[in-house]
Amino acid sequence: MTARPADRERLEAHVSQYLILIYGDAEAEERMLTERNDAIMQGHLDFGARNRAAIVGGEALQPPSTATTVRVDGDGGFAVTDGPFAETKEALGGYYVVEAADLDAAIAMAKQIPTIGGGVEVRPIMVFT
Repeated sequence: MTARPADRERLEAHVSQYLILIYGDAEAEERMLTERNDAIMQGHLDFGARNRAAIVGGEALQPPSTATTVRVDGDGGFAVTDGPFAETKEALGGYYVVEAADLDAAIAMAKQIPTIGGGVEVRPIMVFT
């Protein structure tokens, strides 16, 4: 979901970008792929409609079982393994990149995001350009 140019112009001149990471119960999210969960999907559509001027990007992720982890090994090479980086009940399920005047505004947006037995993490993005 990318904000249209006209919507972006309405944002304040000095905004920051925040990454909102969406975590949820990994098993419940796997079930959601096979059992339609219209309430969660509608929640994300509603979030997008309410915040389209601030949303820079965002996507849902495939389930943790599809992850591949790359780690540096002790011999200067890399170890590639199937599965997510960390074993945990909650898994990263998707994200939004948003523009907000400050952290409080980003948190206010994050509170609108539906989750499946999890929560969201809001982190400022470092901009180097």
